[in-house]
Parts: sequence; structure tokens; C-alpha cells
Amino acid sequence: MFENLSDKLQNALHKLRGKGKLTEKDIDLAMKEIKMSLLEADVNFKVVKAFINNVKERSLGVEVMESLTPAQQVVKIVHEELAKIMGQGESKLKFNSNDITYFMMCGLQGAGKTTATGKLARRLKKDGRRPLLVACDIYRPAAIKQLMVVGESVGVPVFEMGDKKSPVTIAKEAINHARKHGNDVVIIDTAGRLHIDDELMEELVEIKKTVKPDEILLLLDAMTGQDAVKVAETFNSYLDITGVILTKVDGDARGGAALSIRTVVDKPIKFLSVGEKMDQLETFHPDRMASRILGMGDVLSIIEKAQDAFDEKQAIELQKKLKTQDFNLEDFLTQLQQMKNMGPLDEILEMIPGLGGKKKLKGLKVDEKELVYTEAIIQSMTKKERMNPSIINGSRRKRIAAGSGTSVQRVNSLLKQYEEMKKMMKKFQAMGTGKKKGFGGMGGFKLPF
Repeated sequence: MFENLSDKLQNALHKLRGKGKLTEKDIDLAMKEIKMSLLEADVNFKVVKAFINNVKERSLGVEVMESLTPAQQVVKIVHEELAKIMGQGESKLKFNSNDITYFMMCGLQGAGKTTATGKLARRLKKDGRRPLLVACDIYRPAAIKQLMVVGESVGVPVFEMGDKKSPVTIAKEAINHARKHGNDVVIIDTAGRLHIDDELMEELVEIKKTVKPDEILLLLDAMTGQDAVKVAETFNSYLDITGVILTKVDGDARGGAALSIRTVVDKPIKFLSVGEKMDQLETFHPDRMASRILGMGDVLSIIEKAQDAFDEKQAIELQKKLKTQDFNLEDFLTQLQQMKNMGPLDEILEMIPGLGGKKKLKGLKVDEKELVYTEAIIQSMTKKERMNPSIINGSRRKRIAAGSGTSVQRVNSLLKQYEEMKKMMKKFQAMGTGKKKGFGGMGGFKLPF
């Protein structure tokens, strides 16, 4: 998301750099480019107008701090205003501390509602809660089956009564079921429609009256742009939603919905659903997203991903091995497999300060297949070879290449990278950087792509 917008905003702001003093004309030209970029990204016109006015007013009226260039000050202002229109910090879920917490999930058909609901259930279970999924979509063919498959994949029970009972009845019975079985969070997956209609909204209102949910979360397809904002306005008028989960954000290069919803509807975006995998649900941080858009990176999110993906015991063990220079290809394979859990590599690279924006990443080959080849090569080695790569001679390299379906050149390249990595890790350890919790020494790796 935001690829096109990010490139255009960075280009507009880049033109201000190198100028010792900015004139009103300089600011006007930059604001004109930024305005067009935002409109092309399908950001709501009223939002764009207010944003441009605020940035321009602050840019012309502010006294430049001694430690910053005028251009840096403008970038700072743009960053702050971007974060502001998307919200003021993370919007956390509301839980009932005295009773069962109820979440009501709603949205149009095709928005990825059921998948995102499963992702939320997985997240809650990982946080130590005991969620229950409730199948209240009795209209869409195979909707109940889909939720049951999703529930099974994340290890969360699903309450269903088939498609003959009304959604309101199912919701009532789900409450009783949750009390009997010790569930502390009930997530109700309601029916969607291809378009908003009175029947749909009346049914949702009745479920709301019955359940009295702590959160009413609207699932919106980010790829629909301004249509998503219109949908949000309608649902909010009927249900007074408490927050939004944007789905399919990995398939949208514009991001207009994310930049418009908070201002237009006055409801926070709480999560981003970024892929098909059940662990791909990100907490929405407006300030971090603003940093990503402007190519400033997102170090905090990288750290969180690393802490989530890397096994702490294995990280400690790896540090010990690094200190004794006992790091081998078996360790490299383990580290590689954990690194893959952090998500697509191009997304990770975009979070690194200085690498944000597609233009800067064009020179980097981020081919996930290379990681697969690397994994296959190491797995084609014997235990002895992985533990002591120095014994891998010419004939062994031919055998490994044949076993992995690769070439001797790829095997040679991997072994060379391994040796370079060992040297790098030695230096990295000497600086004491490898002690940082969560990364497990990952910072010194030369990625195998």
C-alpha cells in the first residue's frame, strides 16, 4: 500500500532539499504536487484540502529550528499532519474486565471479513485469551463452513447452529455457550451483502441490541478507495462503529481509504489485514505509517516482527555460538526459517530507514525464490556437512547441487556468503550489538538473495 503515493510525496519534498531558504513560491509548488498526489491516491477531497492548508500554514509561519534545514522542517510538518489525519496513536481494543467481551464484525460481502475475523481470533488466543467464533452469516453459501475451516486453522472453536435459525437467535445462544465453556471473548461474524440494504442494516441493529458489543468493527476492502469511505459512513450511521479493520492492503498501491476514514467518519483504523496468512494482521500505528509513506522507515515494527518471529531460546543459543565462533550452516538454516516468519522481505526492507519507497528498492533483488533455493541447498547437505562446511569439496558440491535441484554455482555462492557472514557476525559480536533482545544477532546477517 502507498507505493505510488510514497514515491510522489518523496519526490515533491526532495525538490526542497538543498535550499538554504524556502520562499512562499517553493512551498506552493511543493503543496501543489502533494495535493495532486493525494487526490490520485483516492484520498477524500475535503481531507486533502484541510491537510494542504494545515501544512502550508505551518510551513510559512514556523521559525526553522537551528538544528534543521528548512526542507527538513517541512518534512517534519508533513509527517505530523499525515499522522494526524490517520489518528492520534494506536487505538487499542476495548475489553470488558468484569464479564465476557463481545466483538461484532460487520462489512460488505467480499471484503475479506471472515478471514480477518479468524486473524483477530488467532491474535487474541496468542495474547492468552479464550475466544469463541460465532457463525451468524446464514445467507452466503458455505459461509459457516468457511468460518469453521478458519477457526480450525487458528485453533479457535466455532459456535454454529446451521442456516435455519435467525442470526439474532444464534447470537443469543452463543452467549450462553460462551459462559458454559469459559470463553472470555466472543467474536460474531455477521452476514455481508454485495451492497448496503435496509434488511442487512436492520439485522445488524438487532444483533447489536441483543449482544451489546464492546467493539463493533467494520471490515473494509482498502482496494475500493473512496467507496470504502462511503460504506464506512453508512455503517457508522446505523451502528455507531468503534473501529475499522482495513483488508487487502497488500493489493492496493494507493491507500486513499486509510488516509480518509479517520477524518470523514471520526473512527480509528485499528488493524491492517495484509495477506492471506492467518498471522498477517498488523496493529495500525498512524505515526509509523506516516514514516513509511515518507520513506523514513519503521524500525519499531521491524523489532516487533523480529520479537514475534524469533524463538528466544534459539536466539540465546545462537549468541553463545557466535561468542565461541561455533556458528554453522544448521544455525543459518534455523535463522533463515525464522526470518521468513517475519513476512515478505520487500515489506521488511521498506521498513528500514533510507530504503523506503520503491525507487530506492529497485536496485535490490528481493526474490523469495532465492531463499527457497538456499533452504533446499542446506537441507541437501548431510548433518556432518552442515556442522562443518569446510569438508564440502568438489564432489560433495556436485552431490548437494543435484540433491537440491540447483547448480554448483549456487552452492559455491551460498558457501561464500556463509564465510562472509561469519566474519561479519564476528565483528558484530565484538561491538556488542548482538546482545539486543529480539533479533538474536540477526542484524549482522547478509541476506541470501
